[in-house]
Amino acid sequence: MKIFYFKLNRHTISVLLGLVCATPLFAQTGKTVTGTVKDHNHLLSGVVVTEEGTQNSVRTDENGYYSLTLQHDDAKLIFEQLDFPIREEEVLNRSVINVSFTKEDDEIQLKDVVINAGYYAVKDKERTGSIARVTAKEIENQPVNSVLDALQGRVPGLEITPTSGNSGSGYKVRIRGQNSIAAGNDPLYIIDGVPFSTTSLGSTALGGVILPGGNSNPLNTMDPQSIESIEVLKDADATAIYGSRGANGVLLITTKKGKTGKTAFTADASTTIITHGIFPTLLNTNQYLEMRREAFANDKITTYPTNAFDVNGTWDQNRFTDWQKEFIGKATTANTLRFSVSGGTEQTSFILGNTLVKENAVYQGDFKYTKLGFFSTLNHQSIDHKFNLRLSVQYSLDRNFLPTTDLTRSAITLAPNAPSLYNDDGSLNWANNSWSNPIAALRSTYRNETTNLNTNAVISYQLLNGVTIKTNLGYQRTDFDEFQSNPNTMRNPAFGSTSAASNILKSENYQNGWIIEPQIDFNYKLGKGKVSATAGATLTEQEKEQNSLLASGFASNHLMNNIRSATTISYLKETSSQYRYAALYARINYQYKDRYILNLTGRRDGSSRFGPNHRFANFGAVGAAWIFSKENFLRDVSWLSFGKLRGSYGVTGNDQIGDYQFQDTFTIAQGGYDNLLVLYPTRLQNPNYSWEKNKKLEVALEVGLIHNRLDMEIAYYRNRSSNQLISYKLPTTTGFTSIISNLGAVVQNSGMEITFSAIPIQHGLVKWTTSTQLSLPQNKLKSFEGLDKTPYINDYVIGESLYIRKLYDYQGIDSTTGLFQFKDYNQDGQITSIEDRKVSVDLSPQFIGSWQNSLVYKQWTMDFLFQFVKKKGYNEFYSFGTPGMMSNFPVAVLDRWQKPGDKDKKFQRYTTGVDSKALQAYNNFLSSTGVIEDASYIRLKTIAISYRLPIKELNGLIYIQGQNLWTLTKMKGVDPETERTFLPTTKRIVIGGKIEF
Repeated sequence: MKIFYFKLNRHTISVLLGLVCATPLFAQTGKTVTGTVKDHNHLLSGVVVTEEGTQNSVRTDENGYYSLTLQHDDAKLIFEQLDFPIREEEVLNRSVINVSFTKEDDEIQLKDVVINAGYYAVKDKERTGSIARVTAKEIENQPVNSVLDALQGRVPGLEITPTSGNSGSGYKVRIRGQNSIAAGNDPLYIIDGVPFSTTSLGSTALGGVILPGGNSNPLNTMDPQSIESIEVLKDADATAIYGSRGANGVLLITTKKGKTGKTAFTADASTTIITHGIFPTLLNTNQYLEMRREAFANDKITTYPTNAFDVNGTWDQNRFTDWQKEFIGKATTANTLRFSVSGGTEQTSFILGNTLVKENAVYQGDFKYTKLGFFSTLNHQSIDHKFNLRLSVQYSLDRNFLPTTDLTRSAITLAPNAPSLYNDDGSLNWANNSWSNPIAALRSTYRNETTNLNTNAVISYQLLNGVTIKTNLGYQRTDFDEFQSNPNTMRNPAFGSTSAASNILKSENYQNGWIIEPQIDFNYKLGKGKVSATAGATLTEQEKEQNSLLASGFASNHLMNNIRSATTISYLKETSSQYRYAALYARINYQYKDRYILNLTGRRDGSSRFGPNHRFANFGAVGAAWIFSKENFLRDVSWLSFGKLRGSYGVTGNDQIGDYQFQDTFTIAQGGYDNLLVLYPTRLQNPNYSWEKNKKLEVALEVGLIHNRLDMEIAYYRNRSSNQLISYKLPTTTGFTSIISNLGAVVQNSGMEITFSAIPIQHGLVKWTTSTQLSLPQNKLKSFEGLDKTPYINDYVIGESLYIRKLYDYQGIDSTTGLFQFKDYNQDGQITSIEDRKVSVDLSPQFIGSWQNSLVYKQWTMDFLFQFVKKKGYNEFYSFGTPGMMSNFPVAVLDRWQKPGDKDKKFQRYTTGVDSKALQAYNNFLSSTGVIEDASYIRLKTIAISYRLPIKELNGLIYIQGQNLWTLTKMKGVDPETERTFLPTTKRIVIGGKIEF
């Protein structure tokens, strides 16, 4: 199979080595400035003091002292400290500059915080793009084990939805909606400069019943507490420098750095209490039997069948078990231990840390999730501050041991008078073969193990004043192994099953990748303005391999862990793929009078996922900002602290279509003629399809009022994704159902994002800060040329959202027949799927928001966040079968039709399953507007209360935190966030303590 390669010749290698190892041509020195930095009453160590526009910097020592030799006479010093906004000081004719970070700085200089924009850093007040930031402080106040959980509700335009409440499960992540109909919509993840693939390596065959889709996000292995900050890049100006990789947004994750000064040790230990989330209220035994008996009466069955064990007397009709509490209602615990050590000198600083998490599952048995993580960062700079080196390593391992089956489905559908699970001797109760004991599924187990290694080195050198070369080198590898064990003991022994029927499924998968990015940065002053420029290249490669097999027939179940002891071994999957990517990028930023800003970005991408005709593409963006609060005519407006207008427009691409899609591909299989190997085609060649293109537009207003006690940002965006990569339907005579091609479909995502923050109280020892975020997204299929010739004709409507569902129009209960009614659009007397499913219901959120607060009083701090969503969703009845059959149901089914003339009833007449008209009507009901309800909710997402111990020698903190503690919703019995028959999101209460010495 032919793939394009990027060759490194002798000349190219010499250039790259030159960028890494170059030596200075000039060295300039000027006067020396000294001083101290303190916070209120304490001297601060580790504060970074930088000469603006250069790499010339120094850190304060343990006494808060610094000494910096300047490169320019008209220099400005930048003082950066993690817990405070930055300070700027003009040197002028001073040789001693003492700085004190005060509460007034919190009010005045919030916009001076420096944020990570990927290939460069920018002050928040000077950014022209849409970049949101979540800090370590916000992350630490949450009782979460996943990075993505820590981001929920904290960034406007970022939608994160967990697929289930089981530990280690996957997430759906969207930044400003779904751009692509068929290609990938996941954002790009960058950890310390290294792309991190979150593509799940899991198999639906092995873990799909316990983890939705078999998805397990590799990012779960990373400890959120190791993160310094997360920047979310959204618009074209912010993402275009990543080209096609940033088409769906970018998440930049930066891990913690060491601080200069004496060596500091930090330990953090906590215990978490985990309980179940939202469960429906189901029928008790009397209500259930009433339903069943009425169903038999409706079907005119007077003698109960022999298999109707619940009503014919086989099972105890006075017995009642709340199976939700029995199967998934167990309160469980998790224990977390973190330890880190950091310190260093002015030239070299370091941090080492590790995390251990052990979390028990809510199911019966010894099921658990374990995570072990290690991270380290080393920073070094030369005495003249020209050479800088940063090395970072993150290694993590998680092991997830779960049952093969999520028992949530059994918990809500099992008859309340079903037999006990165990006999008196502790063996499984099969109740004389009258049922399939649900707990037997726990004999079948599922295990997965994930290891992640992420390494990064950033080397930079200041060649000249304002000229710096840099190289980013990185490597990332993920290994994911799955194992499913299905012993014969999970089956009823009455059937005579032996270990010969036992089987195991095993899967071994990995993906790895490397990246090399040489870069050069320029910073110059031009009169009343300044220019900064960046140019560089990206070379990266990713490889993936997946192998799975089935082994069956064991002499004993004790041998099931040894595949060689199986009598039959079948290979189910063996695939490997390679992805190569290269790019050139450049950025030019010009600022005039610190108020007029222009930012130009360009990138040329090359991807191995396209054929030779369309392998390369160009992307770019332009951004501009006007800081109008610095204009002379507004200088005397005391209530206006900061004001900025910004806008951007640009084009990004998308190549998330999988590898080798443009080529003819074949699969080798067994079982051909005379049991020979067979080679059969699986995909048709199409070397002419090309990149999807996403055109992004944004305008925004940022305002700070009353010494920045009030801040507001309002942004309007419109993204249009065209040249969609879609499976085009083919005639069956071709031997293929479809071929990937570019079609003239345009998907538009538009909306408003509003952020409001305030400091209502700041007096003495009391401080209250509050912020509100609101997103008003709108998704629309603007056009789709040839829609009727694609498989999507029954899924999408031009002018409607991609999140729509075509449903029957539910009309209530026929008071005469007692059956559900639906609108017959073509009036042919029948309800058919194509002609009568005409109602489009949009399941996308109408708005998403949050309300975050922080209250500080002396040593006490309380933080909490409410998340709110306005949307429609499937109600509690969507997950159940036909009322009257041998299955439990929500209590709402008691409001049913019983006799002719009954009106305003919620449910049709019961049936045991023999009434074909009632069955068909109920099946139509499950595909109608009758199962759609208001799924809006307000949720207390997180709350944290902490107390800082008043001990000078020991920086100690005790805390209690909670997650998902309270939810207000009209929807009954279903978690409005997940809306699945999988385990809903759990409630968590964490109690812990942290010390630093």
